[in-house]
Amino acid sequence: MLDSVANMANSILGAESIGLPYAIRQAGFVTGLFLLVVLCGVTDWTIRLIVVNAKLSGRNSYIEIMNHCFGPSGRAAVSFFQFAFAFGGMCAFGIIIVGDTIPHVIRSVFPTLYQVPVLSLLTKRQFVIFLCTACVSYPLSLYRSIHHLARASLLALIGMVTIVISVLLEGPRADSELKGSSEPSVRFSIIGPGVFQAIGVISFAFVCHHNSLLIYGSLRTPTLDRFARVTHISTAISLVACCTLAISGYLVFTDKTQGNILNNFAPNDTLINVARFCFGLNMFTTLPLELFVCREVIEQYFFSHEQFSMQRHVFFTTVILYAAMIIALVTCDLGVMLEITGGASATALAFIFPTACYIKLSNPGTPWYSRAKLPAALCAAFGAVVLTISLFLALSKAWTPEGGARICV
Repeated sequence: MLDSVANMANSILGAESIGLPYAIRQAGFVTGLFLLVVLCGVTDWTIRLIVVNAKLSGRNSYIEIMNHCFGPSGRAAVSFFQFAFAFGGMCAFGIIIVGDTIPHVIRSVFPTLYQVPVLSLLTKRQFVIFLCTACVSYPLSLYRSIHHLARASLLALIGMVTIVISVLLEGPRADSELKGSSEPSVRFSIIGPGVFQAIGVISFAFVCHHNSLLIYGSLRTPTLDRFARVTHISTAISLVACCTLAISGYLVFTDKTQGNILNNFAPNDTLINVARFCFGLNMFTTLPLELFVCREVIEQYFFSHEQFSMQRHVFFTTVILYAAMIIALVTCDLGVMLEITGGASATALAFIFPTACYIKLSNPGTPWYSRAKLPAALCAAFGAVVLTISLFLALSKAWTPEGGARICV
């Protein structure tokens, strides 16, 4: 159970968590905190709902559950969104691993390193992305079982605690020119203009539905009660960490809060550089977790009736990982990446599909508006509205000069 808690909490506390102060800025302080708590509770429920759906349908994967409920169209929809969510997460992790963390640390610790011809490559964003991907993430991604990442996930969780504490302590001591507006109307705003984009970012932060059945299957004794304990503990840990990070980061930088809160701090801030280093290490283990999902989706959708092939395993691992690496090389706008991926894939996987399947599988003769099914129906409707609006707004923003997708050269 400890391994499963570590894997699930690490899946939640990944690159997305670092964007939560940005989500508070988008939604407004009061609305943002309300969304954090409510969406965490809904996420806890829908994660467990997937396992309930697996029991009711007699299937053992998200894809097969959707296929059982809605046929080939359901199978195709969940496959697309699962892959898009996990792949988008990999791209976000690649952006953070190096663009926002490791080069800052290296330049701070070794300020004259850029003068050494060969070693100066370690300060270059593109080179460090390739080095980290090829030497760390790729070997971890070649494992066949998610269980092998449990110990690394536990270390990554310790790193996330370090990050939260660093932001909490260093925020008030940041230079005044780096801080945002201290006006109460800005700092403690009720509601902001980007509520739907914030829901996408927060959803992206909490969603781990795409690997919930993998984690359930990794339990030595997989039962609903044991998995419920894993889910409650993981989401509770994540909520405390996320609220601490979001509040402490936003209250300092307010209207200047960036998609990655660590970028708001000075490059030579020692404690924040420790946090950046820990976050880079966190990404090394979280990225393979997402690649497991991408690879599993392909295997389930295209090769579900075939024997395992090591050649196929290595081929898809290589293609998926290096495709995400290429995207991370050419873009550095984490905020837009979180909004698009969260607004589309996260809301579908967390709020629409689990509840729609539950409505279909639970007491088939009972109407959707019955007392037992009404919460699921409302959750599915909420997810559909958020998906449509937030995706439209995020895509519109992505190509505007003010907030668009920045190309890194």
